[in-house]
Amino acid sequence: MTQPTRRRRSVTIVDVAKYAGVSPMSVSRVINGDSGVREATRTIVNDAIRELNYTPNLMARSLVTLREIRIGVVYSNPSAAFMGDFLAGVFEEASNRAAQLILLKGQAGGAPSADAVRRLLASGIGGVILAPPLGEAQRLRRMLHDAAVPVALVGAVATDAIAVGIDDRGAARDMTRHLIAMGHRRIGFVVGNPDQQASIARLDGFRSAVAEAGDVTPTIVQGDFSYASGLIAGEALLGADDRPTAVFASNDDMAAAVVSVAHRRHLDVPADLTVTGFDDSTAAVTLWPPLTTIRQPVQQLAAEALQLLIREMRTAEPLPAAERLRLLDHALIERQSTAPPSA
Repeated sequence: MTQPTRRRRSVTIVDVAKYAGVSPMSVSRVINGDSGVREATRTIVNDAIRELNYTPNLMARSLVTLREIRIGVVYSNPSAAFMGDFLAGVFEEASNRAAQLILLKGQAGGAPSADAVRRLLASGIGGVILAPPLGEAQRLRRMLHDAAVPVALVGAVATDAIAVGIDDRGAARDMTRHLIAMGHRRIGFVVGNPDQQASIARLDGFRSAVAEAGDVTPTIVQGDFSYASGLIAGEALLGADDRPTAVFASNDDMAAAVVSVAHRRHLDVPADLTVTGFDDSTAAVTLWPPLTTIRQPVQQLAAEALQLLIREMRTAEPLPAAERLRLLDHALIERQSTAPPSA
């Protein structure tokens, strides 16, 4: 009696990994064309693929890729305009890279609860992006660190995480110098949330330009990046006997609030008062007059953070230190909210 032909088992990615002496993750990265793979590893894996006559299962490849690229996005920001741009950047980049996103919103402008973070970690994510200001939420950062999850921060810097941002100090200095060059010598500055690195850096940049000029009278008031705090700051600045001729707010939402206060006090912007912001968010162009502001590429910052995080997830080890901090360019955008001080 003829014995039935024994069906040969197909070669799997695990077989290739064992033959090459590497992890299945490394084989997957080579197959997917990941540029972060070492050339020696790529050569070993490709040799093993040829020796074993391995043909990737496209459907399985797709499923593995989807499982690998599963990212949590944790956010809590008082500026709806900023978060709109941020999430647009994350969504577009995730779509380009077939990544799954799980969104988690913090509580009342702060970090999410510990239970919510634990549920996020239990969902199988391979990495987390923290939107401003949560890059500086220490309890949240500790939980993620203890879970050994790769983390990317936007707008904050830390030695144990990927960090993407701009030169906040240099950008604020550029705007302050611009106001001084226009002839303004009484300048108000609205500080952002004092617990955030960006706020401190922007205030430092403002003070640096003022000290450099030597003949400028600054008035500094506290805000927290929200529109409501901008209204309070605007009343304090514009209600003074010797009010500033220009106000530089640390974000566009607070600058828009200062413009609102100016209008309520029957001050023309910019004939009676120059107002500038920071971010170049939707708020900068949806009020009259449109704001002169610092453009930080929020969508690009978010996309860059996602790119670097995916690279680190695929290498299964931290990126080189030189690649974990990425500063993108800012630009000063002039619009109709600025003019030289009136006589």
